[in-house]
Amino acid sequence: MAMDLEQALQTFLEESRELLDEMETILLDAEAEHADAEQLNALFRTMHTIKGSAGLFGLEEIVNFTHQAENLLDQLRDGHLSLNDELIGLLLRCHDHVKLMVQALAAKEDLAALRDEGLLTALLDYLEEAPPMQPAALPPQSSGHSSQTNRWLLSLRFGPDVLRNGLDPSSFLRYLATIGRIEQVQAICAGLPPGDAFDAESNYLRFEVLYCADFSADIAEAALQEAFEFVREDSELYIWPLEAAAPHLQESCASAAEEEAAAVRQAWQRFGALPDRAVDEDPKLAPREDSEPAASDEPAPHDPAAQSGGETRGKAMESRFIKVEAGKLDSLINLIGELVIAGAAANLIARRSQQTPLVEATLTIANLIEQIRAGTLSMRMVQIGEIFHRFPRVARDVSRELGKDIQLHIVGAETELDKSMVEKLGDPLLHIVRNAIDHGIESTQVRLEQGKPAAGNIWLNAYHESGSVVIEVADDGLGLDRERILAKARERGLLPPGDEPADNIVFQQIFAAGFSTATQVTSLSGRGVGMDVVKRGIEQLHGSIDIDSEPGRGTTFRIRLPLTLAIIDGFLVEVAASTFVLPLEAVVECIELPAGLPANGVHDCINLRGELLPLLHLSSFFELRSQAAARRNVVVVHYDDRKAGLVVDALQGEFQTVIKPLGALFSTLKAISGSTILGTGEVALILDVPSLIRHACRKESERLSPRPDAAAAGRPPHQTQGNTP
Repeated sequence: MAMDLEQALQTFLEESRELLDEMETILLDAEAEHADAEQLNALFRTMHTIKGSAGLFGLEEIVNFTHQAENLLDQLRDGHLSLNDELIGLLLRCHDHVKLMVQALAAKEDLAALRDEGLLTALLDYLEEAPPMQPAALPPQSSGHSSQTNRWLLSLRFGPDVLRNGLDPSSFLRYLATIGRIEQVQAICAGLPPGDAFDAESNYLRFEVLYCADFSADIAEAALQEAFEFVREDSELYIWPLEAAAPHLQESCASAAEEEAAAVRQAWQRFGALPDRAVDEDPKLAPREDSEPAASDEPAPHDPAAQSGGETRGKAMESRFIKVEAGKLDSLINLIGELVIAGAAANLIARRSQQTPLVEATLTIANLIEQIRAGTLSMRMVQIGEIFHRFPRVARDVSRELGKDIQLHIVGAETELDKSMVEKLGDPLLHIVRNAIDHGIESTQVRLEQGKPAAGNIWLNAYHESGSVVIEVADDGLGLDRERILAKARERGLLPPGDEPADNIVFQQIFAAGFSTATQVTSLSGRGVGMDVVKRGIEQLHGSIDIDSEPGRGTTFRIRLPLTLAIIDGFLVEVAASTFVLPLEAVVECIELPAGLPANGVHDCINLRGELLPLLHLSSFFELRSQAAARRNVVVVHYDDRKAGLVVDALQGEFQTVIKPLGALFSTLKAISGSTILGTGEVALILDVPSLIRHACRKESERLSPRPDAAAAGRPPHQTQGNTP
């Protein structure tokens, strides 16, 4: 029973978070354009649904607060209030408070300690200042009923296990009393067994309820249906307008014994749903076994048959999606990885045996493993909009704190990325966006003086490129002050005094710990804390971050990440009897090392169809003993818009690579991003292509233009790996 109640509570928490996200999105969108009636109704339903579900669990703190917020939204929906900036701000505060209570409930904390009397007072004051509500006429009933009252007949037969599942039927009645008026209740206990057959944990009661709702008929029906969402599956629940209930008496009693059916009939008569005379005396109310609706009749919205069909369609749609615990999916990914390794081993044995049927069988298995791998990895992919959607609120709050007018533009929110990476991207992106608003965008007065629009613009963009995901955060502000950053870097000893580094090297200095050019410390920035965390977080995801900036035009932070951290397609190369893996999406082509070049050179370059291609000899880079070979190969790899050639001894072809993380001892090796297990059982290192390309390009540049600190340029290769390539 405790487990079922806990599962129901987790469902409530998850649905509440989704509703609150929807509420925040609507409120932020409403600032850009006038909210329509559908959006206002959605805002009302958010608080109404959370209040109803919280009432079922006896969460009085949430019920009491959401009830007041619901009252405010009801007046807004009915046109007695207008959605201005002040009201949006108040509703966002309400959203934050409810979200805080939901988080506290998930953490098993005391909700009473979160009570915000100031917010509640502001909410009540706004309600008091609103013009008094006039009773509105009920909308015409689409079902053809001309009800002048909003009275409902509820026939509630809860399942026998409702108590074992941790739900009290009386709690539903208590909740109904908070959103309307219960006029009469008839508890029917005709199904109560005698003597030893009675089970104290089983439910034998059914309730017939005459109910008057506080809302219009369409809203009332939705509210009543939502109230019983947690018990609908195992119970028989019927909800009809009072004047339309009579034809459904037989349906309500279809599974009831004769004594119980008679008690239900008496209750309906007392409620006024049936005439005073007995049902069997009125042929219009007598059961009709072969009755069918006339061809011209349309099923009424309140007809359970119509509702049943709608619910069936709804469940059919819902059945397309299931929620899976993240830990189970991670375990499945690990098993798929082991299956890939085992499949590679079996394939190797089959090829060595030279038995054609065995080779063909293992190839078929390998193809199936590839399909399973692709399908399983796709299950972990989520849209990056999952974190993008939080930034409109960040932009709103920070821009108001700084007194700036900011327009946030989101592009590519549907771009997919591994869920484990999405969850870790939130903080780095938050730092970048806040810095862009604080440092990047000028004040309104300065922008106008420079001939720019008064409103500053920030773009969040995501897209796929060459097997990676690129995320850009751009602004149209003043850009980075190169000379100021360079002076600060020289002052701190990060760059030598006489050196004139390229712009990208200068801009990278802002990621140094404690680096800041701010003249004053604010609540948002100025202490040099944040950007170093950003780079460290990106590198932990095996990604990189680059900066483009132009004075007066703005700055772009470009983050590049692998699609997944679990399994990749690799390309095997051999260097001095050691095997290494290159990510296949980074490989452009393979060519033979041109004659005349030293086989063990450290750094040189070749002309590749008119393009200067820096070379990096992996045997020298890793200080491995090179072996004699008939030919050596150059694997051309690329990253962003840069290319380099990696000189290797032999090419071994494609290989499905299961990434195994390196231990803490090897965490400082920038040229290695992980390891994998080959079909032979040997361990192969996965090379970090971006680091190798940056290293090759920088060293070749230093070779062509020697720096004054020749000692640094002549440092052995293995000592440079601990530095950022």
